[in-house]
Amino acid sequence: MQIAIVLFDRFTALDAVGPYEILSRAPGAETLFVAERPGAVRNEAGSLALVADRALADVPAPDLVVVPGGPGQSAQMENGVLLDWLRAADATSTWTTSVCTGSLLLAAAGLLTGRRATSHWLALAALEEYGAEPTGERVVLDGKYVTAAGVSSGIDMGLTLLGRIAGDTHAQAVQLLTEYDPRPPYDAGSPEKAPAALVEEARSRSRFILT
Repeated sequence: MQIAIVLFDRFTALDAVGPYEILSRAPGAETLFVAERPGAVRNEAGSLALVADRALADVPAPDLVVVPGGPGQSAQMENGVLLDWLRAADATSTWTTSVCTGSLLLAAAGLLTGRRATSHWLALAALEEYGAEPTGERVVLDGKYVTAAGVSSGIDMGLTLLGRIAGDTHAQAVQLLTEYDPRPPYDAGSPEKAPAALVEEARSRSRFILT
């Protein structure tokens, strides 16, 4: 199984690294980071770089595609090279997936039209504008399409998909060995739970126009 994790300038690191840590443990997996051109690609803060092993053109038919999100996603929404690659890779992929606003890139490529999907809570309205049926669920499966909500949910997506690929026991073993047993010190991880003032502040700073 060849897994291609897409990188682009100003991606969110955990969107890519979370699924990588889980899915790369699938039996026989070859996990590659890919971008328009091979080389270092920097995260949204510019403080961390991941190395794209190969160019998109060099990985035409991965079995599994993972598209992260991040502030840089906005600049990619009309990137024909990336969108054409997503369409071509999706034509033969077994699974096409995203984390956070990566689902907007799948939607811009026309892959989520009429499908249930999720994204960061601030981006759900934008997802609907591209023809998807947005849902606030943390992980959404619709056929071979698996979308995850904001940043940290990529780990949940990875485990969900790993269970489908390698079985529940293998996925549970990976969860155990990565000690993924979250017990956050605060219960503010969703707009329904967080203090209203924090939610409104996040909305006011969002790059998405919310109505």
